[in-house]
Amino acid sequence: MSAATTDINYFDFYELPIQFNPDQNTVKAKFYALSKQFHPDFYANESEEKQQEVLDLSTLNNKAYQTLSNAKKRLKYVLELKGIVEADDSYQLPQSFLMEMMDINEALMDLEFEPDAEKLAQVKGDVDAIEKNLADELHDLMSQFDSNPTTSDALLPLIKDNFYRQKYIDRIRESLLR
Repeated sequence: MSAATTDINYFDFYELPIQFNPDQNTVKAKFYALSKQFHPDFYANESEEKQQEVLDLSTLNNKAYQTLSNAKKRLKYVLELKGIVEADDSYQLPQSFLMEMMDINEALMDLEFEPDAEKLAQVKGDVDAIEKNLADELHDLMSQFDSNPTTSDALLPLIKDNFYRQKYIDRIRESLLR
């Protein structure tokens, strides 16, 4: 990809404000319009440079759509754009959350050695409840951010914390499926 297309953020590319919940009909409409505009077949008789530029824009469009149409990818992307989350970020989760997770992790270890369907169902229920609370909290925070993005940067640390707690829960969910 050329330097020009790697510097463009997906929201600018789709002419949208940076939001956690952009209108998905608009995202889809932009994707289809740009897919037509940058379809390589329309540029078959152009120079190699122009064909490469179109290919780069087509790739950018696909990546933008994959990110902006997926809630988890979009959450991470907005936090990265805002400089709140970095790829190699090591984040310290709150002690209270870690203590709660320690109980769940201990229960999972016990279940490895002594399978117990009733106890497994209870652990799954606990994880479901934590996941729902996190989702509800995140929904509220993102709605507040989207309704007033200019003054909502103060919410970003809370959203970041929720993001990392959800990532932790995702790992527990994976171990429940094993």
